[in-house]
Formats: sequence, structure tokens, C-alpha cells
Amino acid sequence: MNKEVLYVLLPDYAAHEMVYLSEAIASDEFALKENPKYVNKVVAPTLEPVKSIGGFRVIPDYSFDTMPEDYAALVLIGGFGWTTPVAEKVAPIVSKAIEAGKVVGAICNAASFMAKCGFLNHVRHTGNGLEQLTSAVSDNRIVTATGPATLEFAKELLLLLENDTPEHIEMYYQFNKRGFCDLFPQYKQI
Repeated sequence: MNKEVLYVLLPDYAAHEMVYLSEAIASDEFALKENPKYVNKVVAPTLEPVKSIGGFRVIPDYSFDTMPEDYAALVLIGGFGWTTPVAEKVAPIVSKAIEAGKVVGAICNAASFMAKCGFLNHVRHTGNGLEQLTSAVSDNRIVTATGPATLEFAKELLLLLENDTPEHIEMYYQFNKRGFCDLFPQYKQI
């Protein structure tokens, strides 16, 4: 198994939706990991910089045409690009990933894209609709999440990837959900 986690970014992607996952892959609570289990890589339509909703530009590691066949997970990051024609080029990539048994994640508009393409017809899932109240769902190696559930999305993917022990992943989740002082009241300042 390859060690790369591939993040699919389309133009006007939602940068905040990949922060918790990419951070936990690359670092622990103290510093960057010396020997991380996985490596974060960006895939975009071309090798040209791709711009986030907030205006940040990222230089992709791979284009749709140059991405590797072997990788650990395919993570579709939400944003406005999923409602444009370029998104159609992602469907065969997702289909191949699912057929190969890869871990696949989709958040926000990317989850809606997965639903529209029929990839979620036979798995429990969530999304941005009012009827979909669960923040993140993992089923059959596919993780979906609503836009605001970036931390829950990361937790489910980290568990599937076995990035760390379940206890350490839960600690990471609680630390980011509740904060240091809530978890360690002995350090609160009076």
C-alpha cells in the first residue's frame, strides 16, 4: 500500500475542510512527525495552482492525468468547484478508487457530488441537505461529512486509515473539539 493521502482540490475549494485531517497525518501534539505513516499530496485538474474560496493558491503535486494508481486514500475537499463541469472529470477517479477498495472521503459539496453520481446509493452517508443531520458517516470505506463537520470528517478518516491508535485519535478529536483547558482543568488560569 502506498503512503499517500490524495486530496482532490477543484477551483474555489474550501481550504478549512482539510486542515484537521492533513495536520493529524503530518504531526502529533508535539511537532511534525519524523516518520509519518502517510504523506499528504494534492491532486487538481492540472498542475497549475488551484485557488481556494479564500484566495489561497496551492501548487498541486499531481494532475488528474499524472496522479498515481496506488495510494492510501482519496479525499474530495468541498467548495464551489463541485457544481462546475470540471467536477465530471473526478467521477472516473472516484469509481476506480471505490472499485480498488481505497478509502474515499467526501465533505460538503464533494459529498453532494458523490451522491449525484450514485456513489453513495448503497452506503450510509450524510451531506449538506436538511434531512441529513449526522455530521460525519463512515460506511464501507467511504466517509462523508457536512461542511461544518471538518473535525468529525478527519476523525472518521484517521480511524479508517489507522493513522494512530483509536485512543490517540479520540484524544486528538477531543483536544480540538473541547480545547486544552477543558481537557486539562488543572492548567486553567485563575
